[in-house]
Formats: sequence, C-alpha cells, structure tokens
Amino acid sequence: VRTWPFNPIVQSVAVIIKTDGRPLNTRVELLMGPNNSKQVVEVYTEDGIDRPFFAIIETPEATGCVIRIKNTAPLEFPVYASVAPYTVGDYDFVSESYNFNQWPML
Repeated sequence: VRTWPFNPIVQSVAVIIKTDGRPLNTRVELLMGPNNSKQVVEVYTEDGIDRPFFAIIETPEATGCVIRIKNTAPLEFPVYASVAPYTVGDYDFVSESYNFNQWPML
C-alpha cells in the first residue's frame, strides 16, 4: 500500500502502474478524509510491462485528497506506481503570503 497526498490546487493527477512482465492486480482509490473512498478502480492485466495501467483522475478541490494504490496480487508480483499532478488550477501566489516549504511533496 502506498499513498500520495496532494494540494487542493491540483485539479487532476496522472497515475501509471506497471510490473516487470508479471500480472498486474491493483486497487486505485481517491480518498477524501481518513479512509473515505470517493472513487475506486480495480485494475487487472496479464502483463504489466506490455500493458501498463495509465489514467487521469480528476480530483475535487478540497483539502485532504489522497491517491492510495494497493497491490492485491501475491507478494511475489511487485508493482511499480507513479502519481504526479496533471493539471493545476489558477492560484495567485503573489497576493497570498504562503510559505512554499509547508507544501507536501507530490
């Protein structure tokens, strides 16, 4: 299980999941608040290197949004996942006195 928190200004995220050629069996969840699943995708493919999973997931503009990816395959089938911001909303950084060092890494 791995989670990726992100800021409220992120409007959508790109998710890519692959394996080293073995079956890919995962669960992708968009969480808002502690363990509150808003969207869930069950993913299965027989070859995670030839047919990796890729999706753009729109995220609601609210605090506490997290992408959680669970490997539902046996432990001997490792999964490699990456989540990154895809679109970021407009934000006026000049008028806001916000410390950028407080933002979590995406």
